[in-house]
Amino acid sequence: MGRLFGTDGIRGIANADLSPELALRVAIAAANVLAEADRSHAPLAVVGRDPRASGEMLEAAVVAGLASAGATVVRVGVLPTPGIAFLTAEASADLGVMLSASHNPMPDNGIKLFAAGGHKLPDAIEARIEAEVASPSAASRPTGAGIGRVHDLLDGAEHYVKHLVGATPNPLTGVRVVVDCANGAASEVAAEAYGQAGADVIAIFAEPDGHNINEGCGSTHIEPLREAVRRHGADLGIAHDGDADRALAVDAAGEVVDGDQIMAILALAMRDAGTLTQDTLVMTVMSNLGLRLAMQREGVNLVETKVGDRYVLEALRERGLAIGGEQSGHVVLPAHATTGDGLLTGLHLMARMAATGRTLADLAAVMTKLPQVLRNVSVADKAAACEAPAVVAAIADAEAHLAGAGRVLLRPSGTEPLVRVMVEASTVGLAESVASRVADVVHSVAGLSLPPRSLPPPLI
Repeated sequence: MGRLFGTDGIRGIANADLSPELALRVAIAAANVLAEADRSHAPLAVVGRDPRASGEMLEAAVVAGLASAGATVVRVGVLPTPGIAFLTAEASADLGVMLSASHNPMPDNGIKLFAAGGHKLPDAIEARIEAEVASPSAASRPTGAGIGRVHDLLDGAEHYVKHLVGATPNPLTGVRVVVDCANGAASEVAAEAYGQAGADVIAIFAEPDGHNINEGCGSTHIEPLREAVRRHGADLGIAHDGDADRALAVDAAGEVVDGDQIMAILALAMRDAGTLTQDTLVMTVMSNLGLRLAMQREGVNLVETKVGDRYVLEALRERGLAIGGEQSGHVVLPAHATTGDGLLTGLHLMARMAATGRTLADLAAVMTKLPQVLRNVSVADKAAACEAPAVVAAIADAEAHLAGAGRVLLRPSGTEPLVRVMVEASTVGLAESVASRVADVVHSVAGLSLPPRSLPPPLI
């Protein structure tokens, strides 16, 4: 068996890569590993899902696995991933399970696990669960009264919405918002939370049928939201993904406001309120150089992590910081959530607009995004490609050419035999030419499937 866990849980095509049998084994292993510290009581597990049709099948397998391991299972039904994390902490549960493939297309599904307190799992715990799945322990399963029981929590969504509204800094009076729910897990709770917080809400793509999640909508298909914002004369639009752990926005003119811009807006709001711990924002290496320049100008410190919200979370927890996130729209506010929460992000963004009376475009103008170009190069050996002398020299050459007004990032893919070449520069044309040259060098050294190519001439 290969590695199960990726950067955000276990994902695959439902009923193929991710079968009910695998879901059952993962559930048993998770219960055994995550609840082993305290055997004075039956483990308690919270289980939720997004609206994918396959979620019903996988939920049944997960619930059966947990109960067979002796866990008491609280089944929540359809709710965003951060809602499951919240309820796991609220119920003092030993673990939480969310069945979702986030922004992936409908045939996919996934298993996201939370430890006690609603926290994502560290690598070491994931490794132990994988080992247990591959070679189940010989310990006998409970029988009789030791078998776990299953309960349905009918008001889980109400608890979650109440928490979100209570975490909103100020009423959203006067803000009109279009929310794209991606026909996903936020289809009921997003409009409810935004409305209770005081916004005038128009919901689109909020009619999940089990098959239409992320289909031409949500944070990966932003154009319908842009059109809806302009059509309804709204102040902004907010796009969620299938499990609503992230949010992107568009301003009144339909211009996209990404995760970097949202983080800049919220970090400055927190600084002004005196809640930006150590005046520091956590971001990943993929955040735009424009964010770095804006925060430097505003006197906000930066901590940089590897790509993945789990690494942002680790930095936030280790340093006791107050905000971090990714360009993709995963934003974490540890005072209110243990993981990225798209609805919470949307509420805080609108609260800043309502409190200042400023438009989203005006707030987002605090940073200027530099053009960013990404090239993927197929390679046989990712590490060797990144360390090759010719590649190192090409990057140095490119950075000298950019002269501090851009940057080059070489990053091996975590899931595919690819090296990703990302370049930021003052113009799209310059970014494209630099990215192409560095990608050509990577391919010449370690590329696959294409005929050999000579190295292009140096930039300078």
